[in-house]
Amino acid sequence: MDVVAAVVETSNPRVYWATLKRRHSQLFAKCKQLKLTAADGKSYQTDVMDDEMFNALMAVLKSPKKDVFLQWISSVGNSLDEKSKRKAYELWESGFIHEIEVGTVRGLQQIHSYLFGGLYDFAGQIRSKNISKHGFAFANAQYLWENLHVIEAMPETTLTEIVQKYVEMNIAHPFMEGNGRSTRIWLDLILKKSLGKCVDWSRIPKQAYLKAMEISPYRDAMITRLIENALTDAIEDREVFMKGIDYSYYYEYEE
Repeated sequence: MDVVAAVVETSNPRVYWATLKRRHSQLFAKCKQLKLTAADGKSYQTDVMDDEMFNALMAVLKSPKKDVFLQWISSVGNSLDEKSKRKAYELWESGFIHEIEVGTVRGLQQIHSYLFGGLYDFAGQIRSKNISKHGFAFANAQYLWENLHVIEAMPETTLTEIVQKYVEMNIAHPFMEGNGRSTRIWLDLILKKSLGKCVDWSRIPKQAYLKAMEISPYRDAMITRLIENALTDAIEDREVFMKGIDYSYYYEYEE
């Protein structure tokens, strides 16, 4: 229905899509349904398609917009962020998530290397250059390794200690790119090991998270509160992990 709405000039894509399924038996035969969450927060059986069905749909759609849409859809998923996100999903699917050292610098390097291997030539490598963002200078590269060893030794017994360790690692920003996405996974692994909890990132709004992290070098109470209110004990829930990856990458997207 979303594809129909994007390609065909119709005021009611739902009716248009239903009509197509009735008229073209191959669409009806190939159509599968998944239970997806709608805008009202409820779950409904929803028509979905794979590549084969998508091609069948394109074959029967008549619209001057079709060629433009096909050009756009062919580029989806080819950006560096999308490729990295797929690698993040694979952390769970491959089981490698269980092999990562928890709470160490090496563990963070393992995560970064997995997410960005083949995408950045510095994947998993601690930076040797100074970097800054929005006027904030991260840890000086000359003393970075020394700082990282201090952060690694920080306690992680309570939520407050764990968040403080997370904030310090964010200030260190050990990689040239990809720090936030890697460090949020690193944080979750510490929470799982120490508290039997993880963060349901979908419960932390983007702007609230960004503001909390912006002030965290000076006051970490806000980010601690946001994380505390989003904790869940569903640490082996695949959906929680996958949804967390989606939100983690959304935080990095500059609108």
